[in-house]
Formats: sequence, structure tokens, C-alpha cells
Amino acid sequence: MRFKIKEARMKAGMTQAELVENSGVSRSIIHELETGKRDVTSTKTLAKIASALGVGIGDIFFADNV
Repeated sequence: MRFKIKEARMKAGMTQAELVENSGVSRSIIHELETGKRDVTSTKTLAKIASALGVGIGDIFFADNV
């Protein structure tokens, strides 16, 4: 699964450090999700990130081209 966390973060005008602080998710996890090094994480983590960005969980997913 691919995420568009970086795009949502940049649209919110937020740095990674600010997202870390606002979400409580570690910087390494956020970095790995943004760069595609990690493609699986818990729903709880995604909920924290989405909440900190002011978006819904569905807004931080890329649509799969099936």
C-alpha cells in the first residue's frame, strides 16, 4: 500500500518535525512511510497522522491502479 502523507503534510504547511510532535508518531516511521521504505503500518498510526494533518485516513492513501 502506498501513502501520500508527504503530500498531505506539505499541503498543510507542516514539517516532518511538526508532524512528529502533533501526531506522536516517531520520525523514523513517518519518514519511512513518506519515502516508501515502509508500506504497512497500523490503523492507529494512520489515524494519528491523519488527525494531526486535519484529514481523513482515506485522504492519505494513493489509489491503487488495478
